[in-house]
Amino acid sequence: MARTSCTFCEGQGVRLIRKGVERPCNCVFRAIFRACFNRFRECVESSPLKTVSLDYCAGPNGRRTYSRKREEYMADFTLIANRVLDEEELRIFRFYYLLGAGYKLCCRQLKMDRTDFFRYLYRIQRKLGRSFAETEPYALYPVAEYFSGVVRKGPSLPPGPPAAQQQKKKWVYCLPLSA
Repeated sequence: MARTSCTFCEGQGVRLIRKGVERPCNCVFRAIFRACFNRFRECVESSPLKTVSLDYCAGPNGRRTYSRKREEYMADFTLIANRVLDEEELRIFRFYYLLGAGYKLCCRQLKMDRTDFFRYLYRIQRKLGRSFAETEPYALYPVAEYFSGVVRKGPSLPPGPPAAQQQKKKWVYCLPLSA
């Protein structure tokens, strides 16, 4: 995900902060945002009212759930943006990404110069990329995992006798929720 031309991480995807602490580079978060935004655009461009997907739930009853994954993804994408961005960033996000206005029109409408506008765009991409990857329990990234409905083990248990842990472990079916 890291850009090879990044001057901070030099393509490694990890930046060294103070005292040897490593953190993901901002270029990785921007790449995550672009991947999620491309999938968002695919969902918007697809014909409305796509078929409902049928997903099987793990468990003793073997239930099935119906969902509209594309619509849920679009709703989650916009709701996370509304929650994470401040007022000015949200206005820029709506104009540029959701409405598809060019940077010249955005700069004119928002009364800002080109340099500040692109700094806002990079900040928006970084913030949203981080939140798309770190949203719990159902992150938007990786996108394929969001649409496939992955079965995961339940929450980890505190250390104890192995026999007690084996009895308490259950499988939990993870579905993306539209907030």
